[in-house]
Amino acid sequence: MSSEKRHRLALRICAWVVLALVLLAVDLVTKQIAGTFLADGKKVTFLAGFIDFRFVRNEGIAFGIGEGNTFFMVFITILTVVLSVGIGIAAFTLFKNNRAARIPLAFLEAGALGNLADRLIFGYVRDFLDMSAFRPFAWMGWDFNFGVCNVADYFITLGAVALIVVLLFIGPTAAFPLKKSWREEAKRREESHGAD
Repeated sequence: MSSEKRHRLALRICAWVVLALVLLAVDLVTKQIAGTFLADGKKVTFLAGFIDFRFVRNEGIAFGIGEGNTFFMVFITILTVVLSVGIGIAAFTLFKNNRAARIPLAFLEAGALGNLADRLIFGYVRDFLDMSAFRPFAWMGWDFNFGVCNVADYFITLGAVALIVVLLFIGPTAAFPLKKSWREEAKRREESHGAD
């Protein structure tokens, strides 16, 4: 690898790490603010019928699943560490030529590390965005709601959805490239591989 390529790779890695760290800081700071200013269980209305602020300690994962099950939570913690390392590696191996995919991966990384940090430091995840009033499927008769979450959970959800969209539609390596130029580049790549 030439020194110029190494330099460009180092810059890409630095930019990705900085983005992930900024997002992680946003998550941790908002959790700290919520923990400082919201008394346990106190609800502050923000957008009526959609989102309120209420600080809770989540000792499980999403919707409190696994709460009180030490073995399950140790497994989740180890899995989170493995996935965080995997995301970092994938960003510069599997997706080394796909900048659009690396951005959602930074969101996933920050979200995973934010909740992991809470579990390791406090033994629970600090949640404060209460969306239990929002019932998007009430018209279908479902009483489902999103419960109480945090910024890291939004990063994970946004990152996962964005990554799926990128892998399906964005860039020449996508499964179904949206732009004509991406489709043409994908076809050229396929033809050059076929000629090998």
